[in-house]
Amino acid sequence: MRLSLSSRLYQITEGVRIAVEAIIGNKVRAGLTILGVAVGVFVVVVISAAVHGINQSVAQDFESTGPTTFFVSRYPIVFEACDGTEDTCTWLRNPPISWGDIAVLERLENAAAVGVQMRWSAAFKYRDKFLPSAPIEGYSANWAMFGAPDMQPGGRVFTEQEVRGAARVMVLNTTAAERLFGDSDPLDKSVAVNGTPFRVIGVYKDNASFLSGGDSPKGVVPVTALQRALNVRRSDMGVVVKPRADVPRDVMIDDVTAALRAVRGLRPNQESNFAVITQDKLKETYDSIFGMFFLVMIALSAVGLIVGGVGVVAIMMISVTERTREIGVRKALGATRATILFQFLVEAVTLTGIGAIIGLALGWAAAFLLRSTTPIAAAIPPLAAVAALGASAVTGVLFGMIPAARASKLDPVESLRHE
Repeated sequence: MRLSLSSRLYQITEGVRIAVEAIIGNKVRAGLTILGVAVGVFVVVVISAAVHGINQSVAQDFESTGPTTFFVSRYPIVFEACDGTEDTCTWLRNPPISWGDIAVLERLENAAAVGVQMRWSAAFKYRDKFLPSAPIEGYSANWAMFGAPDMQPGGRVFTEQEVRGAARVMVLNTTAAERLFGDSDPLDKSVAVNGTPFRVIGVYKDNASFLSGGDSPKGVVPVTALQRALNVRRSDMGVVVKPRADVPRDVMIDDVTAALRAVRGLRPNQESNFAVITQDKLKETYDSIFGMFFLVMIALSAVGLIVGGVGVVAIMMISVTERTREIGVRKALGATRATILFQFLVEAVTLTGIGAIIGLALGWAAAFLLRSTTPIAAAIPPLAAVAALGASAVTGVLFGMIPAARASKLDPVESLRHE
């Protein structure tokens, strides 16, 4: 006989009530079941929130440099077996990017801007304030063309003349300025970088993001000063190329490739001894790394759900045993196997659902804390919340099916004799 909607709703309500009573009566067993599910859901929610925030941050980073901007580097982005020798890592034979290479690229007709960049780390010191290891970046004078810094009033970026003369001038981000100078004005004061004095000419607000290192203290100096004053090797130098607005990126890449191959005297049958890295390639690399990371986290969360599922089987089996006589009475009064099966599945889903709600609430709190204390704009995607609740329901159904099926198959006569 097909049940009416009101009867089905009554069964669901009754199943939820019995599940709550089982939780109250078996706090330890139910608590372990709920804990397992809550941990699994919590991991899924937090990882989803963090990845969502990081994805937004990465997208903003790519957008700030322009969709057609690309990079020229000595080394490609590779993930392959390599023992550190040129036999297995053929790209180690690539010569460093030279100033001659850069001069050739700057003369390309289709180039709107060609910039130089280097990244290193150094110790910053001002009087008694000390930063033992902070990022320091070297750029050419057209640094602002590849993502204009938000300069604070009174400051400036270094000029072309200062770059050519390897002037020891520095622009600090707000975090470095606060840690070194506190509330005092840092402009025109001298900061020792690995013991070498650099004059502060500006302070900028860093657009903190995941790829840029968050809101860590940072200094920016002329790339020539980084090489001459701090002895950073030229092999770490890279090039940023921005095509003119009317020039497609792929056309500019072909121009750059042809120019560098010509200046380096490469024959047609020889491979390029430099790497052109597009934002698509960077995004692909990022996706592959975080894709694996996300899969590992999902696997860990699945362990939590399995633990909760095992708990569901245990607590529901005990519930079936304790309520054998009740099941017999209900069957004697006309309850079908489907009715009994449905009730016990509702109880199982209620158990896992409570765990999912707790895990979701804790995940939301963790995402809020992550968003408040880090540059990661963590936010729980609606689909992740739905998936977490759905996974808990599926766990309840799958693991609750065994005890529910057992309950539905009990013989009513034998069940009535059960003590």
